[in-house]
Amino acid sequence: MPALASHRKPRTKVRSTTSAVGLTTVALASVTLLSTQSATAAPAEPKPAIEEVRKKVDALYRQAGAATQEYNRAKAASGTQRKKVDALLSDVAERTERINEARRALGSYAAAQYRSGGIAPTATFFLADDPQGYFDQSRLMARATERQQKAVSEFRTQQASAAKKRAEAVKSLEALTETQATLASSKKAVQSRLTEARGLLSRLTAEEKARLAELERRKEAEAREKAARLAARQAAEAKERAAAEEKAREEAAKGSGGGSGGGTGTGSGSDAGSGYAAKAEKVLAFARAQIGKPYVWGATGPSSYDCSGLTQAAWREAGVTLPRTTWDQVEFGTRVATADLRPGDLVFFYDDISHVGIYKGEGMMIHAPKPGANVREESIYSMPVYGSVRPA
Repeated sequence: MPALASHRKPRTKVRSTTSAVGLTTVALASVTLLSTQSATAAPAEPKPAIEEVRKKVDALYRQAGAATQEYNRAKAASGTQRKKVDALLSDVAERTERINEARRALGSYAAAQYRSGGIAPTATFFLADDPQGYFDQSRLMARATERQQKAVSEFRTQQASAAKKRAEAVKSLEALTETQATLASSKKAVQSRLTEARGLLSRLTAEEKARLAELERRKEAEAREKAARLAARQAAEAKERAAAEEKAREEAAKGSGGGSGGGTGTGSGSDAGSGYAAKAEKVLAFARAQIGKPYVWGATGPSSYDCSGLTQAAWREAGVTLPRTTWDQVEFGTRVATADLRPGDLVFFYDDISHVGIYKGEGMMIHAPKPGANVREESIYSMPVYGSVRPA
């Protein structure tokens, strides 16, 4: 008997492509993802040009200089306020002791009155063994009452005075605390700016550092050229003044018949000029002796200086006490134009008056420049000039 045919359809072998499709999908997704990331990723930030770095570093040093002056002002104010607070606290202590003495006196009077029992005067008269003794005692008691009243008045006066001084001391302590907070914030600001500046410089390559040094050399050369031009103008003007003074002396001599009275008209100005020149000589001698010492913000010598610390120390040698900060020094003395600068004058820089140097003549100055640099001679045109002052 023939075998019955199967009604089942034969299975068609289907080649599995799951793995291939999966791999293809992953590959396509990866390509798409990479393409998307490449398209949407922000382009790398271009490295700043070396000139931009120089400007940024200069700006940071300038900001640090301004913060240094704020620190100097707060430090000076803190010292003054600390002395005031100490004096007030000492005064309060003395007044408190006087209050205690007055209180003890009142206590003795109160104790004496308690011991006497507070008997009425009439009763005391009748109970007294000796009426005359009563009157003597009464007069003594009257004087004692006056002393009591005086003691009470003194106590109240001392109490009010001590309260007033105590209030002043509290106020001064609050001002001192505020100044110390300013001192701390200014110090933090200086350190922050200097750290940022050092960070920018540390990231430069050797080639970039060389280019930066070249930019500085060019800037210095330009500043020296301007200084030379100023020196030439000042020399020409000085020559003209000398010729005019000589001519005036000759005319005065002719007018007086050749007598010895000529030349007195310019004597006082000449004397004043020689007096300032003598002081300026001491100032510049001191400043030259500091050349090579490092700039340290907040320093006033003798091993290091900031800019206003150097000017203050130098003029102290000439017997002139300058304020501590550039902001106060610029208000000290007589303003002079750049063209009229004389050795010893103070030259201030930037709109915020955050730097100062000592003019030495011929367009040059001695100053403590910035962190990382030493006291040196440099053209006054190395920075934008704000103005100048003749301190004495």
